[in-house]
Amino acid sequence: MPRSRNTQGAIYMSAAMAGFSCSDALSKSVIGAMNAGQIMCIRGLFTSVFIYVIAHRMGALRPWRIILHPAVIIRVVCEILAAVTYITALGMMPIANASAILQSLPLLVTLGAALFFGEPVGWRRWSAIVVGLIGVMIIIRPGAEGFTMAALLCVASVLVTAGRDLATRSVPPEIPSLMITVVTAVAVTIFGALLTPVLGGWSPVSATSLSHILLAAILVLIGYQTVIMAMRTGEISFVAPFRYTGLIFSALLGLVFFAEYPDSWTLIGAAIVIASGLYTFYREAKRHVAPVAQESEPRTPV
Repeated sequence: MPRSRNTQGAIYMSAAMAGFSCSDALSKSVIGAMNAGQIMCIRGLFTSVFIYVIAHRMGALRPWRIILHPAVIIRVVCEILAAVTYITALGMMPIANASAILQSLPLLVTLGAALFFGEPVGWRRWSAIVVGLIGVMIIIRPGAEGFTMAALLCVASVLVTAGRDLATRSVPPEIPSLMITVVTAVAVTIFGALLTPVLGGWSPVSATSLSHILLAAILVLIGYQTVIMAMRTGEISFVAPFRYTGLIFSALLGLVFFAEYPDSWTLIGAAIVIASGLYTFYREAKRHVAPVAQESEPRTPV
């Protein structure tokens, strides 16, 4: 029996989240052998080569001066900051906790769209954003001494990732997405190389570590491609919630490979964040059913 387009989209999205989660786990597996800058440099080098070849074959390459566009610069800077903060955080906290905090990204993008692009957001979505942020606080649980460095880095990563997504909206449409990815990958590679001496210098790279980073780069590319396929195959309001399968994959990977057991508070906080995100997707679906709602509930990026 043939699958519906929504079912196919859900499978693609779940596959993408599995790819991203496995890539994170592979990066976490080598963080003890080398610093975040070195990981960014090696992984970025592989990614740059792969993306450049793909962009060349698809005719998506453009003059490098496009990097001078302000929106592209902001996006590249945010991507660099997101990479270094998240990779560092992965080495300091359970992968399931980091993934749970990352699930608040759609809520922060909605908040950013309202603050920076003037998109009206109804009280229901404002409520969902507030509740979702409460869920993040439950996961982080700052003690008497305040937030841990790992929690701060992970939250910072989510903030700059939201900035990256918002900056992407301002990139001129004539600049192909693949070219933006090429520029970003090269920039991350160069910054990683420059950051490596600051973080302790270059460490010997074993064949095992190199294979882990290579596989992580491949899985990231697969993840990006399957996300695109998911969004182009099924209805966004149906497919987008399957982003949250990433938390399941991350929890399982953390349990099996790192013996990390999420505590009850982490699970409660993650459930609150996911429920808040699902509610925003529900409101999006309601908007499509009731066009009148478009006047007060514009489409939210996912």
